[in-house]
Amino acid sequence: MDKYLIVGLGNPGDEYAGTRHNTGYMVLDAFAKASNIVFEDKRYGYVAETSLKGRKVFLLKPTTFMNLSGNAVRYWLQKENIDQQRLLVVVDDLALPLGALRLKGSGSAGSHNGLGHIQQLIGTQYARLRVGIGNDFPRGGQVDWVLGHYSDADMQILQPKIETSVDIIKSFVLAGVNITMNQFNHK
Repeated sequence: MDKYLIVGLGNPGDEYAGTRHNTGYMVLDAFAKASNIVFEDKRYGYVAETSLKGRKVFLLKPTTFMNLSGNAVRYWLQKENIDQQRLLVVVDDLALPLGALRLKGSGSAGSHNGLGHIQQLIGTQYARLRVGIGNDFPRGGQVDWVLGHYSDADMQILQPKIETSVDIIKSFVLAGVNITMNQFNHK
C-alpha cells in the first residue's frame, strides 16, 4: 500500500493555537475533521491516520516546535518507510498575501525556519503547500506578526482557503503533485 506523510507546521501549546505560524496545524485539523479522524500524541508529534482510495495517509503536526520540525519529519518518514516524493509539508508564508495558496514540488526554505530545518535533515526534494499569511507588519515586527492571532476578518478570508487546502492534499495523494499544481495554482 502506498503511504503518504502530510505535515502541518506549527507550534504545540494553547498559546500558539490560532496564530499565523500555526496555519499548517489549522489545515491538518480541518482535514482530520473532514475525515472523521483524531490526532494522537505520539513521538515528535500529533499523528492521525486515514486512507484515501487504498493509499495510507499519515497526518503529522510536529510537537518539536517550528525550528526543529525536521526531527519529526525525518523520524516519521523513516518509521513508516515513506518515500520523500510522498511527503507534503503545509506551511505559513509571509511572502504571499493572506489566503493565497501555492503548491510546489520542491524548492528552497526561503526565510522559514521550519522548512529550513527540514531541508537541513532531508534536503529540498519534497512538496510544500504554502499558505499566505500576508506581511502587514512594521520593520522588525516579523516575530510578533507570525506569532500573532488571526482576526475574525482574517479568518473570513482564510477559512475557505483552508478548505481548499484539504482538497489540495487529497489531490496530491490521489493524482500527484504535478496534476495538483496544474489544477490549483492558477486559481
